[in-house]
Amino acid sequence: MNIAGNLKTIRDRVDAAAKRVGRKGGDILIVAVTKTRSPEEMADAIRAGVNDVGENKVQEIVDKFATVAGLAEREGAGAHVKWHMIGHLQRNKVKYIIDKTDVIHSVDSIRLAEEIDRRAAAFGRTMDVLVQVNAAGEESKFGVPTDGARALVAEIAERCRAVRVKGLMSIAPAAEDPEDVRRYFREVKEVYDLIARDADGERLTAEYLSMGMTHDFEVAIEEGSNLVRIGTGIFGLRNYGK
Repeated sequence: MNIAGNLKTIRDRVDAAAKRVGRKGGDILIVAVTKTRSPEEMADAIRAGVNDVGENKVQEIVDKFATVAGLAEREGAGAHVKWHMIGHLQRNKVKYIIDKTDVIHSVDSIRLAEEIDRRAAAFGRTMDVLVQVNAAGEESKFGVPTDGARALVAEIAERCRAVRVKGLMSIAPAAEDPEDVRRYFREVKEVYDLIARDADGERLTAEYLSMGMTHDFEVAIEEGSNLVRIGTGIFGLRNYGK
């Protein structure tokens, strides 16, 4: 496995997709999705230039956090690693990651936002969050409908003092041809633009539009994404039997 080579290929593809629509690849954040990956694999990615890692499960963050930090520091792997919680988050598990996670991508209700707010305030910090949008209305996915995202963002910004809404996240439906999901990315970008107009620079900054994974990130970038979540493209296929 050549993580450094894979990462360079992904960056080249990000640059090319951005260039096609008059954007700069350097303005797009790559979050390396490290679900099921070992701390050693993560350290390899960090040495190759990854500064942001994304996990789907609370337990994996808890299990890996200290080990990855130690490996990165010992091996001179660079700057502080930012942890992104990109999977569904239950309210009763917020307490386990409030001191470890930098951005929570999967806020889909005011009740979850309020629990994050409560835990963050008790810890003496402000937690950055994204509101998850289920653009296709899939029952198998979490998130608010596209037409409900703006209202939820406004409610969080109004009611939560220790939470800062930094934008939206969306997962497109699975499709062999990424062109088939382009319209969903476009719809979420339209809502994101409306939210950006509401931004106050404090509780709401609208900094990130998190859309696109290994199989569809180029289309997502063409439709306005500035944060892509890449796992397989960097680490190769997962071995769930490990």
